[in-house]
Amino acid sequence: MDLVDSHCHLDVPAFDGDRPEVLARARTAGVRRIVVPAISAAGWDRLDRVCSSDPGLFAAYGLHPMFLDEHRPAHLDALALRLRNGAAVAVGECGLDHFVPGLDRPSQLRYFIAQLELAREARLPVIVHARRAVDEVTAAIRRIGGLRGVVHSFSGSRQQAQALWDLGFLIGLGGPVTWPRAQRLRRLAATMPLECLLLETDAPDQPGCDRRGERNEPGHLREVLDTIADLRGEDPARIAAATTANAERLFQLGS
Repeated sequence: MDLVDSHCHLDVPAFDGDRPEVLARARTAGVRRIVVPAISAAGWDRLDRVCSSDPGLFAAYGLHPMFLDEHRPAHLDALALRLRNGAAVAVGECGLDHFVPGLDRPSQLRYFIAQLELAREARLPVIVHARRAVDEVTAAIRRIGGLRGVVHSFSGSRQQAQALWDLGFLIGLGGPVTWPRAQRLRRLAATMPLECLLLETDAPDQPGCDRRGERNEPGHLREVLDTIADLRGEDPARIAAATTANAERLFQLGS
């Protein structure tokens, strides 16, 4: 099986002690390629080193809304330079977070809009964080126009998902879909068009229900795949082939 983990923070210190072993377990599970999105400018060089160490790792560069206090306007200029150098498969992780208290919403929006504009200029997809902010994210994407990408760890409604599909965006699903109580998310996974779906782990965060409290890792993507296949009553191999093709198309990944 050939799977793509479309969102995994493999560069963070949580993996420093056993990153090669984590990658080996991922490949044993069929996860051949991993998209690694950034969270702040301070981590871009580290992310670049990690992704340069393995041909199956693909870097995305951006400014995550939860790390707003670390961002500076000059980081947007530095991001534009990185994108011009051709080192990224996407811009991200960027977006809006209206769940965490104390994150200034106007500042979040300014950084998000600026990154959407950079992605459009560079003709790259965006990897979007949208927590309790799906409508606002969708409105920004529509306003800028000419964009493609994925809203990762989607937790909105079917109607909100449809609005994103209509804009050419994909939906990323990961560990939360394995939780039986996530009924709305599981209904979406069971009925959404396969051509709009990406699989992800968001490791080291968001482990599945059988791994509560554990560090997540890309090899656990099979649990997401199997859950979605079970919910849809379909062969996991079909889900794997479709979602891998979606990731290859969106991120322009080599096979």
